[in-house]
Amino acid sequence: MFHNSKILITGGTGSIGSEILRQLLIYNPKVIRVFSRDESKQFELQQELGEFCNIRYLVGDIRDKERLIYATKDVDIIFHAAALKHVPSCEYNPFEAVKTNVIGVQNVIEAAIINNVKKVVSISTDKVVNPINTMGATKLLSERLILAAELYKGSAPTTFSCVRFGNVMGSRGSIIPLIKKQIQNNLPITITDKRMTRFMMSIPQAAKLVLNAAQMSKGGEIFVLKMPVIKIIDLVEVLIEDYLKKFNNREISEIVEIGPRPGEKLYEELMTIEESERAIENEKMYIIFSHLGERDNWHIPNGYTKAENKAYSSQNAKTLSKDEIYMLLEREGLLF
Repeated sequence: MFHNSKILITGGTGSIGSEILRQLLIYNPKVIRVFSRDESKQFELQQELGEFCNIRYLVGDIRDKERLIYATKDVDIIFHAAALKHVPSCEYNPFEAVKTNVIGVQNVIEAAIINNVKKVVSISTDKVVNPINTMGATKLLSERLILAAELYKGSAPTTFSCVRFGNVMGSRGSIIPLIKKQIQNNLPITITDKRMTRFMMSIPQAAKLVLNAAQMSKGGEIFVLKMPVIKIIDLVEVLIEDYLKKFNNREISEIVEIGPRPGEKLYEELMTIEESERAIENEKMYIIFSHLGERDNWHIPNGYTKAENKAYSSQNAKTLSKDEIYMLLEREGLLF
């Protein structure tokens, strides 16, 4: 479906957006429009991918509906990756989060409907499940806007769906680059709570899930990848052990427990019990159908069965051992 298509990626210079771009290039689309507000990152991406003549770099903000409508002309597929994603930043600047994560998403929806875009796949987060912070609340609203658009789009051919992520390993501002920097610079190694657990996925895994969702979606679904769960303290200790093994003459600062940051949870959830009642699964993924849709309209792909009636949470999931974490980091090139 991507071959010879016209594709727009909002937030296309971010960790996820740029990986979606790299994976799409394999399919030789007619054009990929990289839409973001950071011209410096666009320049860096141009240097990396200068050999490809089917990429267009558009400076713009999803808060600007007029600019977005213009950028979406003749587009077949939109991958919506632009967002304010850092929990503390959104907590201290809540209306900025609303302007990007809520109003910005509505602008994407309206631009897609106006221009008869065929598919919109919006990237969401585990923070939307039972949200206790601004980022989670605004992203939950963005999910609800996307699912509702499926009902009020009228005669527009657009299908709308969402993809829910856990923590993306190695993405900008995530925990692994932060901990590695603290270790290398002999700074206090800070964790918020030794009991904390998180879902983890790699950047390529995240991008592949988005492409799979685009291929499978019929409208109104939320796609959730089944992913490993780790204890954050185990992750930190694996990184310390790897550093000491490779640089055994270096000193390491102590691990300091600083307490949860504003709006931070001890564990994350990717699906509630209520959502599991309208979900299907296979060995790799859950598909949650819209709470607004009719059960008779569910499209169940081959190989999927009714999901078990339980929440999908990092609190009660089996966690990886330290050896398994080491192998995971080694496979993804995230060790020292």
